[in-house]
Amino acid sequence: MTKIKETSTNFANKKALADECPEIYASNTIGGQWALAICCYLINGKLRFGELKKRLNNITERMLTLQLRRLEADRIITRTVYAEVPPRVEYELTEIGYKLKPIILEFEKWGKEHKEIMKNADSVSNMKNADSVSKL
Repeated sequence: MTKIKETSTNFANKKALADECPEIYASNTIGGQWALAICCYLINGKLRFGELKKRLNNITERMLTLQLRRLEADRIITRTVYAEVPPRVEYELTEIGYKLKPIILEFEKWGKEHKEIMKNADSVSNMKNADSVSKL
């Protein structure tokens, strides 16, 4: 996960857009492949690092660590370390993080609807292509 140089035009444009538009700010905060997925799993309660890793089986440990640190810095999750041997660390959504629940549920609903539309569109397109080929 590389950072954009703060002196770049791209950084300035992203910052200006995020400052002007709360939707872009929110999207930048929870956007991306892993941050939203992590929040989805934490909606149901606390999880340990290993539990998150199992659920996000394609993520590397390094990327999971980076994403958790970023979400913690953005105050979307909290990290609790227990003084045990071996040490136990749990991650949980903060109060503002839990406010993502209705948004995530709407994303889920929208995603299912859109996926179905695309599936149906592909079926229609495939049937049209088959008709075109059979007419030749």
